[in-house]
Amino acid sequence: MKILIEQGRVIDPATGRDEVADVAIVAGRVLRIGTLAPDFEPDRIIDARGCWVLPGLVDLTARLREPGHEHARMLESEMAAAVAGGVTSLVCTPDTDPVLDEPGLVEMLKTRAERMHQARVFPQGALTRGLKGEVLTEMGQLTQAGCVAFGQADVPLANTQVLQRALLYASTFGYAVWLRPVDSWLGGGVAASGPLAMRMGLAGVPAMAETIALYTLFELLRSAGGGAGGGGGAAPRVHLCRLSTAAGVDLLRQAKAEGLNVTADVSINSLHLTEMDIGYYDSRARLNPPLRQARDRGALAAALADGTIDALVSDHTPVAADAKQLPFAEAEPGATGLELLLPLALKWGHAAGGPGVVRALQAITDGAARVLGPALGTLQASCGRLTEGAVADVCVVDPAARWQVTPEALRSQGKHTPFAGLQMTGRVSHTLVGGHLAHGA
Repeated sequence: MKILIEQGRVIDPATGRDEVADVAIVAGRVLRIGTLAPDFEPDRIIDARGCWVLPGLVDLTARLREPGHEHARMLESEMAAAVAGGVTSLVCTPDTDPVLDEPGLVEMLKTRAERMHQARVFPQGALTRGLKGEVLTEMGQLTQAGCVAFGQADVPLANTQVLQRALLYASTFGYAVWLRPVDSWLGGGVAASGPLAMRMGLAGVPAMAETIALYTLFELLRSAGGGAGGGGGAAPRVHLCRLSTAAGVDLLRQAKAEGLNVTADVSINSLHLTEMDIGYYDSRARLNPPLRQARDRGALAAALADGTIDALVSDHTPVAADAKQLPFAEAEPGATGLELLLPLALKWGHAAGGPGVVRALQAITDGAARVLGPALGTLQASCGRLTEGAVADVCVVDPAARWQVTPEALRSQGKHTPFAGLQMTGRVSHTLVGGHLAHGA
């Protein structure tokens, strides 16, 4: 099929392209950006005047709730939410039910997702069987089944020896390990430690729950050959998921300056909200990691702006209504985010002192794709980019569209978000995945 996206503002943060141009798509790839041949006859024309034409967004943390909720058709709804938000590639976490620790489960998930012809799903396999932190999974078999990385989701890995073995094994075979840094003993609270949590009677999670885990991880990386003074072997590739503290940012800066092979992301929740948004025990703000103080939010925003933090993620977690309609400490953590990733990135980019639109878009396109790197396989040269010859993963955005976050209008089955009722600017009108129109009239 031949598609013409006509006279939109083409922005590709990876190459610096920013111009009004036509985009011609043929057989699922971008044929031409700019002046087209006179004999080009499209089967479909998308009028993008006044709109932006962007690479499809890449989200590194989204929960799809499958396997485990097939009866509720969760995969269908969450994939629809993804393309409605312009997300064409996403990494799903392994904390499903059952856990993604068997090749058959991974293959089933990928097959079901591919049949929908919507967003591309890149499964993250469990690092340990059942996420119990005791026995490593068969990473080789899981990689062959389609896993792009291995992690523990939100389950801390308490056994340092198991973590050391995992890093050594992963580095030997070139696998990536994704971890949310949190100490298993200190990270069991429901709010950030401090005066507010104390006044509200909520169990706190101190900042050192993150920094202790980072100190441990970085020391293991050094011993495994990941930095100066290491053992001289291949450097393990580690991605830090959803940093949440200013102290954690400082340690990340030091690790990158030292040359450790580490990347990191931050969630849209931690980038925009603080502990004050808990309000009067609002369970919509019950999140993992917990919302922290304003100084932490400021440090995270600065680190994302200067590239110390590589990517911005939705941390999409659809939570059922009955799991949220509980006392704050008992409510299930998580919030919907796939449909909010783009407008919240733009909100950050446009904010006073913000980094601007291009950096904001880079954090949810090319920056996120670079974290995946070789795991993308044949898509590595295309994912998060909008260039001639690339696979046509594209979203068309009306940057002036103003809309209110109305939970019942969200396509995700997860209707809970701390951003409910807020006004957003910027909305996706069309999403193409491999040249296929996955969202839009």
